[in-house]
Amino acid sequence: MKRIDIHAHGIGGYDTRTADPDQVLHIAEIHGSYGVSEILLTVYPAAIRIMRENMDTIRQAMKKQKNISRPVRGGDEPSRIMGIHLEGPFLNPAQCGALNAMTFLEPTEYNCRELIEGFEDIVKIITIAPEMNGALTSIRKISDMGVIVSMGHSDATYEEAEAGFRAGAKGITHIFNAMRTLHHREPGIAGFGLLNKEIYIEVIADPFHLHPKTLELIFRTKDRDRIIIISDAVKETKIRSGEGMAISDTRGSLLGGSLTIVESSNRLISTGYDEEVIEGFITTNPAAYLSAG
Repeated sequence: MKRIDIHAHGIGGYDTRTADPDQVLHIAEIHGSYGVSEILLTVYPAAIRIMRENMDTIRQAMKKQKNISRPVRGGDEPSRIMGIHLEGPFLNPAQCGALNAMTFLEPTEYNCRELIEGFEDIVKIITIAPEMNGALTSIRKISDMGVIVSMGHSDATYEEAEAGFRAGAKGITHIFNAMRTLHHREPGIAGFGLLNKEIYIEVIADPFHLHPKTLELIFRTKDRDRIIIISDAVKETKIRSGEGMAISDTRGSLLGGSLTIVESSNRLISTGYDEEVIEGFITTNPAAYLSAG
């Protein structure tokens, strides 16, 4: 069964902020060496011109990958690049996390068209903060294009998250991270993600992003067929690092995940979680999510 990572920026010294398609192919090779079958390469928020250059580089890499007839590194099959996840730029600066809030834009019709036009065939997911001005209209239009909208980097209330879902959003990006915290008088977007039975949630299951009891809360509360483990791996994510190491900036914000989805899943299974259930979080669930687009 195919193991699918829908949110990965890079790994082992490479990321999607490049004009060199061979560097993008190295990302796929490294993830593939861990047993990741397919991958959505995730583009950082930046000026639209720069994001489009990154997207074009990924498209070139996808074309080159189709012409590679055999594994490139050590006999391992590289992850097949399925397309692109755009993490922004239509995000809330109040919940930027480690992303550069100066690059965030309002999700106007013009900005959405400028960003996606010409890449409709390979953009599979875009993360948007649903509370931003114009977001609901953009969510509807982007969803109608067949692109999955995931809500994230968001300060949305429960009601605002529900409005985003009603407008067409199908997922929540790395739940609990870079979003309004769960509060007993305002459950927020995280509470909505846990309780809504239809929406999918991304989970970073390395040792640093979520407390073990928070993971338990997710797994005990959320419908099992709507949980997707992601790596959120970045350029700084180490190779063969065992438990991984926290990757943070000078402010202490976590930059990205420390483990591949296969490593995270194996770690959860080793602590006692059901293997079949955990495997579903990286196989059948992401496959079903992508087909919903």
